[in-house]
Amino acid sequence: MEGDSMRSTGMKSTGRAGRPAVYSEFEGQTAVITGAASGIGQSLAELLAEQGANIVIPWFRGDPHDPQETVSLVEDAGGEALVVPTDVSRTSEVVALFDAAEKRFGTVRSVVAAAGILRNRPLIEMTDDDWDDMLQVDLHGVMRTLREGIRRMDDGGSLVAISSIAGGVYGWADHAHYATSKAGVLGLVRSAAVEQARRGIRVNAVIPGLIESPQSSDPVNSLGPDGLRAAGEFIPWGRVGTTGETARVIRFLLSDEARYVTGQQFIVDGGLTVAMRE
Repeated sequence: MEGDSMRSTGMKSTGRAGRPAVYSEFEGQTAVITGAASGIGQSLAELLAEQGANIVIPWFRGDPHDPQETVSLVEDAGGEALVVPTDVSRTSEVVALFDAAEKRFGTVRSVVAAAGILRNRPLIEMTDDDWDDMLQVDLHGVMRTLREGIRRMDDGGSLVAISSIAGGVYGWADHAHYATSKAGVLGLVRSAAVEQARRGIRVNAVIPGLIESPQSSDPVNSLGPDGLRAAGEFIPWGRVGTTGETARVIRFLLSDEARYVTGQQFIVDGGLTVAMRE
């Protein structure tokens, strides 16, 4: 299910070069997507490339996922890609990321903060370093990415940060540091949206539910394949979600179709958080 794109949905394309006209505003524009080497970020990179966007792929040097896979998807979709080694826990590297993006493609129009880490650690066993390492990436890294994106983009740009139902809606045992980061993302988004509204810059959050991705498929730090299959039985939609389904919501929020939407949080979970368990 991971990485499904619009090309597999049977949607009719009416825009230039076979691209859907409804998202034609992405043609020739530049998007910075942290976490684009895999998962939701990778699916989004492919979707935006199908609309003609230039994609900047920040890549953490310790990430086991090869960013060239995303580059290939982007290029096959008709877009251009740039990989920039980036550690979002370091302000200097986030600044250098946007310097590289502007040097290659010009002004950045869209920014998505999707980079994150996930570690299993009960609170009573958690060290200060465990806590700090998580927040440096999953919350502070999001702040650094949004902050620099806002500084660089022209009026009318759009930013999306990725939260989670863990922290954004529910608590999650053995993941207090992760849930705290994801809850904090929502407060960050609301405040940034208010600050930037008069510039026409929109800032929103997406809260994925149980989505099949490399991160959720990790049996040590997350649910793993067996846990995901079991979860599908109590999700009203009857299955876990795909990265492509989440990416389409992000694409909408980045687009002009969402021009009056800011400071909001969109849950993508197949009805999980509204269903009463029987």
